[in-house]
Amino acid sequence: MSLKTLAKTNGLNSVFSDFFEPWNEWFKDGFSGKVLTLPRVNITEEKNSYNLSLVAPGLHKKDFKIDVDGNILTVSGQKEESKEEKEEKYTRQEYNYSSFSRSFILPEEVQLDKIDAAYDGGVLKLTLPKTEKAIKSSHKLIAIN
Repeated sequence: MSLKTLAKTNGLNSVFSDFFEPWNEWFKDGFSGKVLTLPRVNITEEKNSYNLSLVAPGLHKKDFKIDVDGNILTVSGQKEESKEEKEEKYTRQEYNYSSFSRSFILPEEVQLDKIDAAYDGGVLKLTLPKTEKAIKSSHKLIAIN
């Protein structure tokens, strides 16, 4: 008897699965087969600076915007592509637009006016230099009593 109940439940789920199947395909991997993701970020701390590496292959320097507002660092990027095929009886034109935005709260010891950015090999690298006070106070020798 429990087998019959399981069979009915699976059949009912199958009806709903079939009903939502077209929409599931759209949202499973993003629209039009594009995966919707944010670029991965690595943040490291060194004696003199913090380093932020954002992996964004396929973009160019002009596609990025880096903004500092107070202690909030925002890195955003956008890329537009269009492709057009013309034949005698038809014209096909496709557009692709992708964008992202990542924000980070900066520590007080970052020198905001000396932040440096470089883009090479698909990786955006930001150097966030520390203040002299932070560099000097970051190393401390502890005496043992």
